[in-house]
Parts: sequence; C-alpha cells; structure tokens
Amino acid sequence: MDNLAIYNAVRNPPKEALKEIQAGRLKGKSDINPMWRLKALTEQFGPCGIGWKYVITKQWLETGAKDEIAAFVNIELFIKVEGAWSDAIPGTGGSSFVANERNGLYTSDECFKMALTDAISVSCKALGFAADVYWNSDRSKYDKPAESAQKQGAQTGSPQSLGNLATKDQVIKMFAMSKGKGIPEEELKTKIADLGKASSKELTKADISKVFEWIEKYRVEVSA
Repeated sequence: MDNLAIYNAVRNPPKEALKEIQAGRLKGKSDINPMWRLKALTEQFGPCGIGWKYVITKQWLETGAKDEIAAFVNIELFIKVEGAWSDAIPGTGGSSFVANERNGLYTSDECFKMALTDAISVSCKALGFAADVYWNSDRSKYDKPAESAQKQGAQTGSPQSLGNLATKDQVIKMFAMSKGKGIPEEELKTKIADLGKASSKELTKADISKVFEWIEKYRVEVSA
C-alpha cells in the first residue's frame, strides 16, 4: 500500500471539528473535537473492536506543585490493514484530577476519561491524524505555495505557527522596554512594520529578538 495513504486521508480535519481555545496557556491554538478522530478511525479501518481497538495498559496519579494531582493513561492502539492487525501504537495522555483554581482546589471525576481521550489523540497523531493542524508547513504539491504557508498558519491558528510566535510575556516586556527607553509608540510600530508584521501579535520569537536588540541600542544611537 501507499505509505502515505492513511496519513493523507486523515491529515486535514474538517473546519467544524476545530475550535479555537479562548483561554489558558493554549489560548489561540486549535482544539480538535475528539469525536472526529473516532469517526476517522472508523472510516479508515472499520468499527471499533473490528477494524481498530485500544488496550489500556496503565492508569496512575502523579502529585504536582501546589497540591495539584494529575491523572495519566497509557494505551496501545491497534489498527487492521488488509486483514492484519498492526503492532501496538503507544499513546500517553494526561488530565487534571485535582487542580488549584482561583476559588480553591477542584476535583474532577472525569480525569481518567479525559486522559484516555488525550492518549488516543497521541496514538492517532503517529498515523498522521490532523497533521496539517500540528504541522502546517508540511504542504503537499496540491496546496498553496510555501511562501503562503506561514500566513495561512496564522489564520488557522495552527500549533506549529503559534509555537513560533512571541509569547505574551515577551510582547509585554517589549513594550515596557520601549517605554523605558522613551521610544515613541509610532516608531516602535514602524520597526514592527519593517519586519513585515502588521501588529505585535504577528511577531515571531526571532522577530522580537531583533526588536529587543534594536531597543537596547536605541539610546546609544540617539545620543551619538
């Protein structure tokens, strides 16, 4: 069989299966509806237990910082291709059991279920499920030219493109440093525009490093 047949069949989830994360450390990235993976597994291999299946090999709890406790699940995913079962495709998933939230400790009674869902997603990732979301730069010859890939990634909020963006703390630090040096806001915007970005939200980590260097040298250049 074609080595990329499964990968290409499941690499691009439908838009209705994607939802932008609105809060937390993953804000702005894409959350993939877990039911899409189950549907795609069934489409490719057949019903669960007949064409694909998983085995839970381990469930456990780990204590973290500030009295938080996390639940973890290890699974082995199996798929049937051309009548033969595959070797085990491992996956480890995790979820909070006891979380330290604003109003105090919160205990989840669905932690192992959510950890299992996460583990299935990890196993599926090895088969190429939602590959275009995780790695927007992996384009096929039928897709748009490479130069538009970064722009498209910013529009779709893919983890790969967002992973290269400057963090919120870096952007805040940039504005604080700029203000401390007495740099006019319009001049900072011009510097950002010179890097080909419409706003600070589009700055990559490489971009913001250049801005930091520019800010650090700014006073020397002005006083010279």
